Amino acid sequence: MLKVHNPYSGALIAEIPQETSSAIARKVAATREAQLAWRRVPVTERIAALEPGLAWFREHRDAVAADITAQMGKPLAQAQREVDAMLQRAAHMMSIAEAALKPEPLPEPLPGPGSGQPGVHRRIEHAPLGVVLNLAAWNYPLLIAVNVVVPALLAGNAVLLKHSRRTPLCGDHFARAFGALAVPSLVTPVVADHDTTATLIRDPGVDYVAFTGSVEGGRRVYREASHRFIDAGLELGGADPAYIAADADLETAVAGVVDGACYNAGQSCCAVERVYVHHSRYDEFLSRARQLLDEYVLGDPTEPATTMGPLVASSAVDHVAAQVGAASSRGARVLTGGAPSEDGRFFPPTLLADCEDDDAVMREETFGPVLPSRAVADDEEALRRMNDSSFGLTASVWTTDRSRAERLAAELEAGTVYQNRCDYLDPGLPWTGVKDSGKGSTLSRYGFFHLTRRKSIYLQ
Repeated sequence: MLKVHNPYSGALIAEIPQETSSAIARKVAATREAQLAWRRVPVTERIAALEPGLAWFREHRDAVAADITAQMGKPLAQAQREVDAMLQRAAHMMSIAEAALKPEPLPEPLPGPGSGQPGVHRRIEHAPLGVVLNLAAWNYPLLIAVNVVVPALLAGNAVLLKHSRRTPLCGDHFARAFGALAVPSLVTPVVADHDTTATLIRDPGVDYVAFTGSVEGGRRVYREASHRFIDAGLELGGADPAYIAADADLETAVAGVVDGACYNAGQSCCAVERVYVHHSRYDEFLSRARQLLDEYVLGDPTEPATTMGPLVASSAVDHVAAQVGAASSRGARVLTGGAPSEDGRFFPPTLLADCEDDDAVMREETFGPVLPSRAVADDEEALRRMNDSSFGLTASVWTTDRSRAERLAAELEAGTVYQNRCDYLDPGLPWTGVKDSGKGSTLSRYGFFHLTRRKSIYLQ
Protein backbone atom coordinates (compact mmCIF):
# COMPACT_ATOMS: atom_id res chain seq x y z
CA MET A 1 0.00 0.00 0.00
CA LEU A 2 1.37 3.40 -1.01
CA LYS A 3 0.82 5.95 1.77
CA VAL A 4 0.96 9.66 0.91
CA HIS A 5 1.56 12.13 3.74
CA ASN A 6 1.19 15.92 3.85
CA PRO A 7 4.74 17.30 4.26
CA TYR A 8 3.49 20.23 6.35
CA SER A 9 1.08 18.55 8.77
CA GLY A 10 2.31 14.97 8.51
CA ALA A 11 -1.29 13.82 8.04
CA LEU A 12 -2.04 10.78 5.92
CA ILE A 13 -3.90 12.05 2.86
CA ALA A 14 -4.11 8.94 0.67
CA GLU A 15 -3.59 5.19 0.70
CA ILE A 16 -3.30 3.69 -2.75
CA PRO A 17 -2.85 -0.02 -3.51
CA GLN A 18 0.36 -0.95 -5.29
CA GLU A 19 -0.38 -2.51 -8.64
CA THR A 20 0.85 -5.99 -9.43
CA SER A 21 2.88 -6.76 -12.51
CA SER A 22 -0.06 -8.67 -14.00
CA ALA A 23 -2.42 -5.71 -13.43
CA ILE A 24 0.06 -3.37 -15.07
CA ALA A 25 0.47 -5.76 -18.00
CA ARG A 26 -3.29 -5.56 -18.56
CA LYS A 27 -3.04 -1.75 -18.54
CA VAL A 28 -0.24 -1.88 -21.10
CA ALA A 29 -2.36 -4.08 -23.36
CA ALA A 30 -5.39 -1.78 -23.07
CA THR A 31 -3.27 1.31 -23.70
CA ARG A 32 -1.69 -0.31 -26.73
CA GLU A 33 -5.13 -1.21 -28.10
CA ALA A 34 -6.24 2.40 -27.62
CA GLN A 35 -3.18 3.72 -29.42
CA LEU A 36 -3.85 1.60 -32.51
CA ALA A 37 -7.18 3.40 -32.92
CA TRP A 38 -5.89 6.83 -31.91
CA ARG A 39 -3.01 6.84 -34.39
CA ARG A 40 -5.56 6.75 -37.24
CA VAL A 41 -7.20 9.98 -36.03
CA PRO A 42 -5.98 12.99 -38.09
CA VAL A 43 -3.83 15.51 -36.25
CA THR A 44 -6.45 18.25 -36.54
CA GLU A 45 -9.00 15.99 -34.86
CA ARG A 46 -6.53 15.05 -32.12
CA ILE A 47 -6.04 18.74 -31.37
CA ALA A 48 -9.78 19.28 -31.10
CA ALA A 49 -10.15 16.16 -28.96
CA LEU A 50 -7.67 17.50 -26.38
CA GLU A 51 -9.64 20.70 -25.80
CA PRO A 52 -12.06 19.10 -23.30
CA GLY A 53 -9.04 17.93 -21.31
CA LEU A 54 -7.81 21.50 -20.94
CA ALA A 55 -11.35 22.57 -20.05
CA TRP A 56 -11.39 19.91 -17.30
CA PHE A 57 -8.24 21.35 -15.73
CA ARG A 58 -9.63 24.88 -15.95
CA GLU A 59 -12.85 23.79 -14.28
CA HIS A 60 -11.05 21.90 -11.51
CA ARG A 61 -8.12 24.32 -11.11
CA ASP A 62 -8.54 25.00 -7.41
CA ALA A 63 -9.08 21.36 -6.45
CA VAL A 64 -6.07 20.19 -8.45
CA ALA A 65 -3.90 22.94 -6.91
CA ALA A 66 -5.05 21.96 -3.42
CA ASP A 67 -4.03 18.35 -4.13
CA ILE A 68 -0.57 19.48 -5.25
CA THR A 69 -0.08 21.54 -2.09
CA ALA A 70 -1.27 18.70 0.13
CA GLN A 71 1.03 16.16 -1.53
CA MET A 72 4.30 18.09 -1.90
CA GLY A 73 3.94 21.29 0.12
CA LYS A 74 4.27 24.22 -2.25
CA PRO A 75 2.23 27.34 -1.36
CA LEU A 76 -1.28 27.18 -2.76
CA ALA A 77 -0.76 30.29 -4.92
CA GLN A 78 2.24 28.61 -6.57
CA ALA A 79 0.23 25.43 -7.14
CA GLN A 80 -2.52 27.47 -8.80
CA ARG A 81 0.09 29.13 -11.03
CA GLU A 82 1.35 25.68 -11.96
CA VAL A 83 -2.11 24.73 -13.23
CA ASP A 84 -2.21 27.94 -15.28
CA ALA A 85 1.30 27.37 -16.68
CA MET A 86 0.40 23.79 -17.59
CA LEU A 87 -2.58 25.02 -19.58
CA GLN A 88 -0.39 27.55 -21.40
CA ARG A 89 2.19 24.90 -22.33
CA ALA A 90 -0.49 22.52 -23.54
CA ALA A 91 -2.11 25.24 -25.62
CA HIS A 92 1.22 26.14 -27.21
CA MET A 93 1.99 22.55 -28.17
CA MET A 94 -1.50 22.20 -29.62
CA SER A 95 -1.01 25.39 -31.64
CA ILE A 96 2.14 24.09 -33.34
CA ALA A 97 1.24 20.41 -33.64
CA GLU A 98 -0.20 20.48 -37.15
CA ALA A 99 2.85 22.24 -38.61
CA ALA A 100 5.37 20.19 -36.61
CA LEU A 101 3.80 16.83 -37.50
CA LYS A 102 2.97 17.65 -41.11
CA PRO A 103 4.54 15.28 -43.67
CA GLU A 104 7.53 16.80 -45.44
CA PRO A 105 7.37 16.36 -49.24
CA LEU A 106 10.60 16.11 -51.22
CA PRO A 107 11.08 17.15 -54.85
CA GLU A 108 11.09 14.50 -57.52
CA PRO A 109 14.63 13.06 -57.78
CA LEU A 110 16.84 14.26 -60.61
CA PRO A 111 17.29 11.88 -63.55
CA GLY A 112 20.24 9.55 -63.22
CA PRO A 113 21.31 5.99 -62.44
CA GLY A 114 19.05 4.41 -59.85
CA SER A 115 16.64 7.32 -59.74
CA GLY A 116 13.73 5.25 -61.03
CA GLN A 117 11.02 6.19 -63.48
CA PRO A 118 9.46 9.67 -63.71
CA GLY A 119 6.56 10.34 -61.40
CA VAL A 120 8.25 9.42 -58.12
CA HIS A 121 6.62 10.80 -54.98
CA ARG A 122 8.76 11.08 -51.85
CA ARG A 123 7.87 12.33 -48.39
CA ILE A 124 8.95 12.06 -44.78
CA GLU A 125 6.29 11.34 -42.17
CA HIS A 126 6.45 11.70 -38.39
CA ALA A 127 4.93 8.41 -37.27
CA PRO A 128 3.85 7.81 -33.65
CA LEU A 129 6.00 5.49 -31.56
CA GLY A 130 3.12 3.69 -29.84
CA VAL A 131 2.93 3.62 -26.04
CA VAL A 132 4.93 6.25 -24.15
CA LEU A 133 5.80 5.58 -20.51
CA ASN A 134 6.04 8.90 -18.68
CA LEU A 135 7.89 8.71 -15.34
CA ALA A 136 7.11 12.12 -13.88
CA ALA A 137 8.66 13.84 -10.85
CA TRP A 138 6.91 15.35 -7.82
CA ASN A 139 8.35 18.88 -7.70
CA TYR A 140 6.24 20.19 -10.61
CA PRO A 141 3.76 17.34 -10.94
CA LEU A 142 1.68 18.99 -13.67
CA LEU A 143 4.35 20.84 -15.65
CA ILE A 144 6.74 17.92 -15.87
CA ALA A 145 4.00 15.51 -16.89
CA VAL A 146 2.36 17.79 -19.47
CA ASN A 147 5.68 18.24 -21.29
CA VAL A 148 5.20 14.64 -22.44
CA VAL A 149 1.51 13.82 -22.12
CA VAL A 150 0.08 16.43 -24.49
CA PRO A 151 2.70 16.25 -27.29
CA ALA A 152 2.66 12.45 -27.08
CA LEU A 153 -1.11 12.42 -27.59
CA LEU A 154 -0.93 14.99 -30.37
CA ALA A 155 1.66 12.83 -32.14
CA GLY A 156 -0.68 9.82 -32.07
CA ASN A 157 0.74 7.97 -29.06
CA ALA A 158 -0.97 6.72 -25.92
CA VAL A 159 0.55 7.35 -22.49
CA LEU A 160 1.17 5.32 -19.36
CA LEU A 161 1.73 7.87 -16.59
CA LYS A 162 3.71 6.60 -13.61
CA HIS A 163 3.76 9.61 -11.35
CA SER A 164 6.05 10.07 -8.38
CA ARG A 165 5.09 8.14 -5.27
CA ARG A 166 4.83 11.53 -3.53
CA THR A 167 2.24 12.91 -5.98
CA PRO A 168 0.22 9.95 -7.32
CA LEU A 169 -3.07 11.86 -7.25
CA CYS A 170 -1.81 14.01 -10.13
CA GLY A 171 -1.71 10.95 -12.34
CA ASP A 172 -5.40 10.46 -11.68
CA HIS A 173 -6.09 14.07 -12.67
CA PHE A 174 -4.44 13.57 -16.06
CA ALA A 175 -6.39 10.37 -16.60
CA ARG A 176 -9.68 12.12 -15.82
CA ALA A 177 -8.85 15.00 -18.14
CA PHE A 178 -7.34 13.13 -21.11
CA GLY A 179 -7.92 9.42 -20.52
CA ALA A 180 -11.09 9.05 -22.56
CA LEU A 181 -10.86 11.64 -25.35
CA ALA A 182 -12.19 10.03 -28.51
CA VAL A 183 -10.75 6.66 -27.47
CA PRO A 184 -10.72 5.14 -23.93
CA SER A 185 -7.45 4.40 -22.06
CA LEU A 186 -5.27 6.93 -23.91
CA VAL A 187 -3.79 8.21 -20.64
CA THR A 188 -3.55 5.52 -17.97
CA PRO A 189 -2.11 6.10 -14.48
CA VAL A 190 0.14 3.47 -12.96
CA VAL A 191 1.17 3.08 -9.30
CA ALA A 192 4.30 0.97 -8.96
CA ASP A 193 7.48 0.57 -6.96
CA HIS A 194 10.96 0.74 -8.51
CA ASP A 195 11.23 -2.99 -9.27
CA THR A 196 7.81 -3.12 -10.93
CA THR A 197 8.65 0.02 -12.92
CA ALA A 198 11.82 -1.66 -14.19
CA THR A 199 9.69 -4.61 -15.32
CA LEU A 200 7.32 -2.18 -17.02
CA ILE A 201 10.17 -0.57 -18.98
CA ARG A 202 11.11 -4.03 -20.23
CA ASP A 203 7.53 -4.77 -21.32
CA PRO A 204 7.43 -5.13 -25.13
CA GLY A 205 4.26 -3.05 -25.15
CA VAL A 206 6.21 0.08 -24.13
CA ASP A 207 7.87 1.96 -26.99
CA TYR A 208 9.50 4.98 -25.31
CA VAL A 209 10.34 6.15 -21.79
CA ALA A 210 10.38 9.76 -20.60
CA PHE A 211 11.97 10.18 -17.18
CA THR A 212 12.50 13.19 -14.94
CA GLY A 213 14.50 12.66 -11.77
CA SER A 214 17.95 12.04 -10.38
CA VAL A 215 21.09 11.19 -12.35
CA GLU A 216 21.26 7.74 -10.77
CA GLY A 217 17.58 7.18 -11.53
CA GLY A 218 18.24 8.18 -15.13
CA ARG A 219 21.06 5.67 -15.38
CA ARG A 220 18.78 2.88 -14.15
CA VAL A 221 16.04 3.84 -16.60
CA TYR A 222 18.48 4.02 -19.51
CA ARG A 223 19.97 0.63 -18.65
CA GLU A 224 16.53 -0.97 -18.63
CA ALA A 225 15.54 0.71 -21.91
CA SER A 226 18.77 -0.39 -23.57
CA HIS A 227 17.81 -4.06 -23.20
CA ARG A 228 15.13 -3.49 -25.84
CA PHE A 229 16.84 -0.73 -27.87
CA ILE A 230 13.99 1.68 -27.20
CA ASP A 231 14.93 5.28 -26.59
CA ALA A 232 14.54 7.27 -23.40
CA GLY A 233 14.31 10.99 -22.79
CA LEU A 234 16.07 11.94 -19.57
CA GLU A 235 15.74 15.23 -17.68
CA LEU A 236 18.06 14.84 -14.72
CA GLY A 237 18.39 18.24 -13.12
CA GLY A 238 21.42 20.38 -12.55
CA ALA A 239 23.49 22.75 -10.46
CA ASP A 240 22.61 25.78 -12.54
CA PRO A 241 24.93 28.81 -12.41
CA ALA A 242 24.24 32.53 -12.61
CA TYR A 243 26.77 35.25 -13.36
CA ILE A 244 26.18 38.84 -12.30
CA ALA A 245 28.47 40.98 -14.45
CA ALA A 246 29.96 44.36 -13.55
CA ASP A 247 27.36 46.24 -15.61
CA ALA A 248 24.30 44.33 -14.34
CA ASP A 249 21.17 46.06 -13.15
CA LEU A 250 21.76 44.80 -9.63
CA GLU A 251 18.21 45.26 -8.36
CA THR A 252 16.87 43.13 -11.22
CA ALA A 253 19.68 40.60 -10.94
CA VAL A 254 19.37 40.03 -7.20
CA ALA A 255 15.58 39.73 -7.37
CA GLY A 256 15.94 37.25 -10.23
CA VAL A 257 18.54 34.95 -8.70
CA VAL A 258 16.92 34.98 -5.25
CA ASP A 259 13.59 33.98 -6.77
CA GLY A 260 15.40 31.46 -8.97
CA ALA A 261 16.97 29.87 -5.91
CA CYS A 262 13.93 29.93 -3.62
CA TYR A 263 10.81 29.48 -5.75
CA ASN A 264 9.13 26.18 -4.85
CA ALA A 265 11.52 26.10 -1.86
CA GLY A 266 14.39 25.63 -4.33
CA GLN A 267 12.96 22.29 -5.43
CA SER A 268 13.39 22.91 -9.13
CA CYS A 269 15.61 21.17 -11.67
CA CYS A 270 16.62 24.56 -13.09
CA ALA A 271 16.87 26.44 -9.78
CA VAL A 272 19.81 28.82 -9.42
CA GLU A 273 22.26 26.78 -7.35
CA ARG A 274 25.46 28.83 -7.56
CA VAL A 275 26.12 32.52 -8.20
CA TYR A 276 29.28 34.18 -9.45
CA VAL A 277 29.41 37.94 -8.96
CA HIS A 278 31.87 40.43 -10.39
CA HIS A 279 34.06 41.49 -7.47
CA SER A 280 33.08 45.16 -7.87
CA ARG A 281 29.40 44.30 -7.13
CA TYR A 282 29.88 41.46 -4.64
CA ASP A 283 29.35 43.27 -1.34
CA GLU A 284 26.27 45.06 -2.61
CA PHE A 285 24.94 41.77 -4.00
CA LEU A 286 25.31 40.09 -0.61
CA SER A 287 23.56 42.94 1.18
CA ARG A 288 20.62 43.04 -1.24
CA ALA A 289 20.29 39.24 -1.42
CA ARG A 290 20.24 38.86 2.35
CA GLN A 291 17.48 41.45 2.63
CA LEU A 292 15.29 39.65 0.08
CA LEU A 293 15.92 36.22 1.56
CA ASP A 294 14.89 37.44 5.01
CA GLU A 295 11.53 38.57 3.64
CA TYR A 296 10.27 35.03 2.93
CA VAL A 297 7.42 33.84 5.14
CA LEU A 298 7.59 30.14 6.02
CA GLY A 299 4.51 28.32 7.24
CA ASP A 300 1.27 26.60 6.33
CA PRO A 301 1.26 26.46 2.50
CA THR A 302 -2.52 26.89 2.41
CA GLU A 303 -2.28 30.31 4.10
CA PRO A 304 -2.12 33.29 1.68
CA ALA A 305 0.68 34.96 3.67
CA THR A 306 3.03 31.98 3.25
CA THR A 307 5.64 32.43 0.53
CA MET A 308 7.64 29.26 1.20
CA GLY A 309 6.33 25.87 2.26
CA PRO A 310 8.14 22.89 3.77
CA LEU A 311 10.57 20.73 1.88
CA VAL A 312 8.97 17.58 0.55
CA ALA A 313 10.43 15.29 3.24
CA SER A 314 12.65 15.32 6.31
CA SER A 315 15.33 13.52 4.31
CA ALA A 316 15.40 16.51 1.93
CA VAL A 317 15.92 18.85 4.88
CA ASP A 318 18.78 16.65 6.12
CA HIS A 319 20.39 16.69 2.67
CA VAL A 320 20.32 20.50 2.44
CA ALA A 321 21.58 20.88 6.01
CA ALA A 322 24.50 18.55 5.30
CA GLN A 323 25.58 20.55 2.24
CA VAL A 324 25.33 23.89 4.07
CA GLY A 325 27.16 22.54 7.11
CA ALA A 326 29.96 21.11 5.00
CA ALA A 327 30.46 24.41 3.15
CA SER A 328 30.46 26.34 6.41
CA SER A 329 33.05 24.04 7.93
CA ARG A 330 35.35 24.78 4.98
CA GLY A 331 35.11 28.55 5.33
CA ALA A 332 31.90 29.66 3.61
CA ARG A 333 30.09 32.40 5.50
CA VAL A 334 26.44 31.81 6.40
CA LEU A 335 24.88 35.27 6.15
CA THR A 336 21.29 34.25 6.81
CA GLY A 337 19.46 30.97 7.38
CA GLY A 338 21.65 27.91 7.55
CA ALA A 339 19.78 25.57 9.92
CA PRO A 340 16.52 23.57 9.73
CA SER A 341 13.42 24.60 11.61
CA GLU A 342 12.83 22.98 15.00
CA ASP A 343 10.14 20.70 13.60
CA GLY A 344 12.54 19.48 10.89
CA ARG A 345 10.16 20.26 8.02
CA PHE A 346 11.48 23.61 6.80
CA PHE A 347 14.85 24.86 5.67
CA PRO A 348 14.97 28.67 5.65
CA PRO A 349 16.28 30.68 2.70
CA THR A 350 20.05 30.62 3.11
CA LEU A 351 22.81 32.85 1.75
CA LEU A 352 26.36 31.51 1.61
CA ALA A 353 29.32 33.70 0.73
CA ASP A 354 32.85 32.81 -0.38
CA CYS A 355 32.07 29.20 -1.31
CA GLU A 356 34.74 26.96 -2.82
CA ASP A 357 34.23 25.34 -6.21
CA ASP A 358 34.52 21.86 -4.75
CA ASP A 359 31.95 22.41 -2.01
CA ALA A 360 29.07 19.96 -2.45
CA VAL A 361 26.65 22.90 -2.38
CA MET A 362 28.37 24.23 -5.54
CA ARG A 363 28.88 20.93 -7.35
CA GLU A 364 25.83 18.82 -6.52
CA GLU A 365 22.13 19.43 -6.83
CA THR A 366 20.91 20.89 -3.54
CA PHE A 367 17.14 21.02 -4.18
CA GLY A 368 16.58 23.50 -1.40
CA PRO A 369 16.41 27.29 -0.88
CA VAL A 370 20.15 27.91 -0.73
CA LEU A 371 22.08 30.60 -2.60
CA PRO A 372 25.82 29.87 -2.55
CA SER A 373 28.03 32.60 -4.02
CA ARG A 374 31.56 33.77 -4.67
CA ALA A 375 33.25 36.76 -6.28
CA VAL A 376 35.07 36.51 -9.63
CA ALA A 377 37.56 38.82 -11.29
CA ASP A 378 36.04 38.99 -14.78
CA ASP A 379 33.90 37.33 -17.45
CA GLU A 380 36.55 34.74 -18.26
CA GLU A 381 36.80 33.51 -14.69
CA ALA A 382 33.02 33.40 -14.43
CA LEU A 383 32.76 31.36 -17.64
CA ARG A 384 35.40 28.89 -16.50
CA ARG A 385 33.74 28.33 -13.14
CA MET A 386 30.24 28.09 -14.62
CA ASN A 387 31.35 25.35 -17.01
CA ASP A 388 33.24 23.47 -14.31
CA SER A 389 30.32 21.17 -13.58
CA SER A 390 29.05 17.72 -14.45
CA PHE A 391 25.64 19.31 -15.13
CA GLY A 392 24.41 21.50 -17.97
CA LEU A 393 20.70 22.28 -17.80
CA THR A 394 20.51 26.10 -17.70
CA ALA A 395 22.76 29.10 -17.05
CA SER A 396 21.94 32.78 -16.67
CA VAL A 397 23.98 35.90 -17.42
CA TRP A 398 22.92 39.17 -15.80
CA THR A 399 24.21 42.05 -17.89
CA THR A 400 22.91 45.08 -19.77
CA ASP A 401 25.31 44.32 -22.64
CA ARG A 402 23.75 42.03 -25.26
CA SER A 403 27.15 41.39 -26.89
CA ARG A 404 28.52 40.13 -23.56
CA ALA A 405 25.50 37.85 -23.18
CA GLU A 406 25.94 36.52 -26.73
CA ARG A 407 29.65 35.93 -26.21
CA LEU A 408 29.13 34.00 -23.00
CA ALA A 409 26.11 32.11 -24.36
CA ALA A 410 28.27 30.78 -27.19
CA GLU A 411 30.70 29.24 -24.70
CA LEU A 412 28.41 28.13 -21.89
CA GLU A 413 27.79 24.39 -21.70
CA ALA A 414 24.07 24.40 -21.00
CA GLY A 415 20.86 23.42 -22.73
CA THR A 416 19.36 26.89 -22.16
CA VAL A 417 21.16 30.19 -21.59
CA TYR A 418 19.28 33.25 -20.34
CA GLN A 419 20.11 36.93 -20.22
CA ASN A 420 18.49 38.69 -17.25
CA ARG A 421 16.17 35.79 -16.51
CA CYS A 422 16.37 32.33 -14.96
CA ASP A 423 14.32 29.35 -13.77
CA TYR A 424 11.86 29.61 -16.66
CA LEU A 425 10.69 27.40 -19.52
CA ASP A 426 9.57 28.97 -22.80
CA PRO A 427 7.45 26.32 -24.57
CA GLY A 428 8.63 27.65 -27.93
CA LEU A 429 12.19 26.57 -27.10
CA PRO A 430 13.37 22.98 -26.64
CA TRP A 431 13.90 22.00 -23.02
CA THR A 432 17.08 19.98 -23.04
CA GLY A 433 20.27 19.37 -21.11
CA VAL A 434 23.88 18.43 -21.70
CA LYS A 435 26.30 16.29 -19.69
CA ASP A 436 24.62 14.72 -16.64
CA SER A 437 21.54 16.90 -17.08
CA GLY A 438 20.22 14.33 -19.53
CA LYS A 439 19.35 13.74 -23.16
CA GLY A 440 16.50 14.44 -25.52
CA SER A 441 14.13 17.40 -25.72
CA THR A 442 10.64 18.30 -24.66
CA LEU A 443 8.56 21.32 -25.71
CA SER A 444 8.85 23.27 -28.98
CA ARG A 445 8.55 21.50 -32.32
CA TYR A 446 11.62 19.45 -31.40
CA GLY A 447 9.69 17.92 -28.52
CA PHE A 448 7.57 16.10 -31.09
CA PHE A 449 10.63 14.58 -32.78
CA HIS A 450 11.49 12.43 -29.76
CA LEU A 451 7.92 11.13 -29.60
CA THR A 452 7.80 10.10 -33.27
CA ARG A 453 10.01 8.25 -35.73
CA ARG A 454 10.87 9.30 -39.24
CA LYS A 455 9.06 7.20 -41.83
CA SER A 456 10.19 7.44 -45.44
CA ILE A 457 7.59 7.12 -48.21
CA TYR A 458 8.72 6.42 -51.78
CA LEU A 459 5.92 5.94 -54.33
CA GLN A 460 6.50 5.26 -58.01
